[in-house]
Amino acid sequence: MENQSKSLADEYRRLGGRRVAVIDDNLGSTRDRENDPPEAADFWEKRVAFLSDREQRDVETFLPSLNDVDGDAADK
Repeated sequence: MENQSKSLADEYRRLGGRRVAVIDDNLGSTRDRENDPPEAADFWEKRVAFLSDREQRDVETFLPSLNDVDGDAADK
């Protein structure tokens, strides 16, 4: 399923973004386990950071999860 949130998450990851989703009790956030490359950080600031909390959470759901089984979601 392609939508704006998925497209934003995919482009961020394509640029080398390293954030991972942390979703607990239906509350979402991201963790930056390693510094983003400048292009990914700039993309996040210009295209995601200004979104409403709900829209940001939608984008975060398409990022790799901190809870992924292999324990190394940032490398996916």
